[in-house]
Amino acid sequence: MSESSGDSPYRSDNRRQELMAAAAHLFNQRGYDATSMRDIAREAGMLAGSMYYHFPSKDDLIIATYEEGTRLISEAVLEAINGVTDPWERLDRAAAAHMETLFGGNNFSILLCGDISRTAPALRIRLVEIRDSYDELFNSLIEALPLPDDVDPTLLRLSLLGSLNWSSSWYRPGGQTPEQIGSFFVRLLRDGLKDKS
Repeated sequence: MSESSGDSPYRSDNRRQELMAAAAHLFNQRGYDATSMRDIAREAGMLAGSMYYHFPSKDDLIIATYEEGTRLISEAVLEAINGVTDPWERLDRAAAAHMETLFGGNNFSILLCGDISRTAPALRIRLVEIRDSYDELFNSLIEALPLPDDVDPTLLRLSLLGSLNWSSSWYRPGGQTPEQIGSFFVRLLRDGLKDKS
C-alpha cells in the first residue's frame, strides 16, 4: 500500500518504524555499505520508491536508527539507576542494563557497537555525535565515583564501554547472562582501583 496524503499519522509513523527496524536488522547483518535502500524496502515489504517518503536517503535512515538505538539504551540505563544512590552500584546497574539492552533482541542498540570507520566523513561525524550523547551518561556515572587522583575518568569510561561493546563480537547465549557480564566488567574496574589504594 502506498503512503498517500490520506493516510493517518499512525499509519505513517508505523511504516517509518518498520523501515527503521528493517534497516537496523540489515545494517547489523550486512553492514551499512553492503545494504541498499532496495534491500531495506524489500525487508520491510514495501516498494522502494515509497520509502523515500519517510527517509530521503540511506544516510538519513542510519541516523534515525542510531538515534532510536541511543534512545532505547539510554532509557534502559536511566530506569536501572533510578533511585540508586551508591555510585558503584549505579555504575554496576548501568552496565548490566547496557548489556541487557544490547542482547535483548534490540537491533537498534546493538547497531551502536558496529564499525563506522569506513563511512563517509560527514556521516561518521554525525553518528559519533549520537554515540557520544549516550557516552555522556556513563561519563557522569564515572565522574561520581570516588576515584584516586591519578585515575583518568575518561580512560576509565572508554575502557568500560569498550569492554561492554566489544562483547557484541563474541557473546553467545548459554553462558553467563548479559547482566552478569556487565557486572563483571564493573567489578574488574573496582577491584583494580582497590589495588591502587
